[in-house]
Amino acid sequence: MKTDPIFYRLFQEYPSSFFELIGESTNLVDAYKFDSFEVKQTAFRIDGLFIPKASNRDKKLYFIEVQFQKNNYIYSNLFSEIFLYLDKNDPFQNWQAVVIYQKKSLEPTELTPYQELLNSDKVIRIYLDELSSDTSSLGLDIIKLVVSQSPEVPQKSQTTLKSSNRRT
Repeated sequence: MKTDPIFYRLFQEYPSSFFELIGESTNLVDAYKFDSFEVKQTAFRIDGLFIPKASNRDKKLYFIEVQFQKNNYIYSNLFSEIFLYLDKNDPFQNWQAVVIYQKKSLEPTELTPYQELLNSDKVIRIYLDELSSDTSSLGLDIIKLVVSQSPEVPQKSQTTLKSSNRRT
C-alpha cells in the first residue's frame, strides 16, 4: 500500500501527531518508541506499533492499521496480528488498536464477528476525511495533506509550511 510508508515515516518523524490524532496527550510520546513489526511465522505485518519503553511497561501498546482501500478482512487480519503478537511477546500487555481509514466508506459492512471489540475501548477508528480543519499541529496538518485531493495539495502544502515556520 502506497500510504503505509508515508504514515510510517510521519509517525517516526512526528510521533506526537499519532497521539494528537487519537485524542491523547502528546506528553505520551516520550514513553514510546515507534516501529513496524512482522510476525514471521505467518507473514502478518503490523503497519505500526507504539511500544512502551522498558521504563514505561505500564503503558499500553498501540497497534496501528492504515487503510486506504476497501478490505473486508481488515478486522480478522488485525486481531489475528494483535493476538499473535501478544502471544509471542507479552500476553499480559495492555493494548489498543487504532485503525486509520482514508474515509468511512472503506470500512467493512459486515462487522458482526468483531462487534464486541469494535464497541470496546480496545479499538479506535479514525476517518481522515472527517478530521477538523482547525489545528495548530504540523503533524496533523501533514496527515490532512495525505487525504487532500491532488489539485489542493500544492496550495495546502505551502500554507502548512508557512504556518509551521511561524510555530517554530
